[in-house]
Amino acid sequence: MEFLTEEVVYKKTPQQLTALLYEGLMESVEEAIASTKKGDYIHANKRLQKANDILRRLGVGLKYDAGIIAHQLDALYNYMAERLIDANMKKDVAMMEEVLTIAKEIATAWNEALKKQPTTNVAAKKAAAYEQFIKIE
Repeated sequence: MEFLTEEVVYKKTPQQLTALLYEGLMESVEEAIASTKKGDYIHANKRLQKANDILRRLGVGLKYDAGIIAHQLDALYNYMAERLIDANMKKDVAMMEEVLTIAKEIATAWNEALKKQPTTNVAAKKAAAYEQFIKIE
């Protein structure tokens, strides 16, 4: 994961920030799994709390007017958060791995969608179209 300064964050699109949140989620769960396997439950607890915080932030960022996918993601984020809470209480690595698998699948799909986005700026296209209209008078 790249080092994030405030300046770097402000230069990211909301879609890129979401991708970074997915990275942080996966990293936190991976660290929790490793810590749990070592018996370092305090560190695992901190990492699982961070993962749940990221899931909450992902949920808050959903745009429900975008369609049913937002509602489905919200339900999935809630499921993942509940599984991490249970995994934390039970020290259950398999539950953590389940959440990690889901997070990887979502992140992969998200990153593929980002690659397919048009590279041109929509605002620039609108401005160019407007300028062309003005010149025609």
